[in-house]
Formats: sequence, C-alpha cells, structure tokens
Amino acid sequence: MRVMNDIETAAALPYKALVEALREMFRAGCEMPVRHHHTMGVPGEPDATLLLMPAWTPGQYLGVKLVTVMPGNATRGLPSISGQYILSDARTGAALALIDGAVLTARRTAAASVLAADYLARKDAGHLVIAGTGSLSRPLAEAHCALRPIRKVTIWGRRLAAAEEVAADLQADLGVEVVAAADLEAAVRTADIVSAATMSQTPLILGDWLPEGCHVDLVGAYKPTMRESDDAAIRRARVYVDTRAGAMKEGGDIVIPLQSGALTPEAIAGDLYDLTRGTALGRTSDTEITLFKSVGAALEDLAGAVLAYEGHAG
Repeated sequence: MRVMNDIETAAALPYKALVEALREMFRAGCEMPVRHHHTMGVPGEPDATLLLMPAWTPGQYLGVKLVTVMPGNATRGLPSISGQYILSDARTGAALALIDGAVLTARRTAAASVLAADYLARKDAGHLVIAGTGSLSRPLAEAHCALRPIRKVTIWGRRLAAAEEVAADLQADLGVEVVAAADLEAAVRTADIVSAATMSQTPLILGDWLPEGCHVDLVGAYKPTMRESDDAAIRRARVYVDTRAGAMKEGGDIVIPLQSGALTPEAIAGDLYDLTRGTALGRTSDTEITLFKSVGAALEDLAGAVLAYEGHAG
C-alpha cells in the first residue's frame, strides 16, 4: 500500500488535471452512499464526531474518507479536524493507498468550485474576491488562477491583519495582483467571482451588493443552520449546487431559503451532474448573476484519490 503524505498528495493533484478528473467522474457517476456521522464521547471534553464518506466505481476503485472532528484539540494547540483517505481495489478489496485527507479535501473542494465556474462564470472574469482567510483561501485562489484569466485577487477576512497575511503569502506565488480588503461590500461590488469559505452563521454576501454578471461561489457554512448569502442573493441569482441530495439537506444557503420560500426545489437550475452531462444550461448571458453552493461529495474525494494514486504509481 502506498502512503502519500501532504506534500506528495498536493504534488499528485495539479488543479487542471483534478478539475478534469472531477468532470469525468460527475459525467460517469459512481456509487455514493449517504455519509455516516457518529458522535463520540470524550471524557472531560466536548463530544467528538467521526465522519465516514464511502464511494466506489464497481469493479474498479473503492474509497473511504475518515474524518475526525475533535473540539478538545483547541486546548492542546492541535487542529480540530484531521482525516485520511483509504483507496482500495474494488474487485479484490486490497488496500492500494493511504492519502492525506486534509490536502485531498481542500484541493478537490477548490477544484469543484472551478469546475462549476467553468460553466457559470463569465469567460472573461478577471477579479476574484475571496471571503475567508482559513485553510481554503489558498486552494481557491490557486485553482481559479490556474484555470481562469484571473488578473486580481482580493482577500477579505474578519481580521484585516489575517487578510493581509494571506494576500502577502499568495502574492509571492500566484503571479497576479493580490490585495487585502477591509471593506467586503466594496470588494464584492467590483467582483467578477466571489468565493466565500467561512464558518459564518449569518449572511456575509448580500444580494444588493452583487454586480451584473457576477458569479457567487459558496463553499463554507457547511451546516443547515449556517449561511454565507442572504435571500436577496438567492432571489437575484440563477442557483446551482454540487449535488442536489447533499446541498438541499446540509447547506444553510440552500436549506434556509427553501424553508422560508425564498427558493423552491424547482428553481435550482442544476447540479454538477447536470452541468457536466449537458442536461442543464449554465450561464446564459454576460449580465445574469449565478450562484453555486457546494457541500462536498464522496464522489469528489474518490476522483481525486484515483488521480493521486494513478499519477503516483506512474
């Protein structure tokens, strides 16, 4: 069994190849049971969570991502979330690879956003605004810049110092202008693509701010009670999701508007299955506003793991 650390995993998942791997996996489909959530008691600390995300292509590959969320790690100075991905032969059951789960998750999440943007953003979209300074800010910037004609990246965070730190770090690597913003509204009003990756409980990206032709990419707010956009954004935009089954149950940016009536299931224009298979229209004009909500899917992990394993094996 191959063991791939974080550096090896990142090197085996270049964004152009990863986006195409996701495109092909969504087109072809795979077996993807509902993810498992298990609460684990930790004596003297908040409960932990174990997540299991299986997926397989019959007779080819089987993969399972194991993620642990350990709130008590905050007092130990350790990350609260960790994960590994086990890839096996779906015909024999033999383990093939153990892949770094954090890097795989971050890169496939960013790649899914870029895949959606391929159908939903304007072809000339050049100004990317990223709301959030966490672990996804770099992958999102790198992935968009690798596949789109991005000329400027603006980073916003609740702490300006954090945004400035991320911007300075990215400026050295991306080869485009990267700046930090203190005013999120001003940044969004000039954006071609807005990508939000936060744990916000309340809307950050307001519909009244969105300029014509803007594409909104929401990858944070992963619980039904969390959201990064308001009802006005949902009403003004043509709405898409990564998977209907996941986004309509797990992402507050979709769940809450469905509950309030600001969005109906029929108004969701498509998901990544539809877009990649050509059964749903993507952007229809340079002036319309599009919105994509991602909650993640085991299919994406499997596509990335297979790409990493086959590339590493070669």
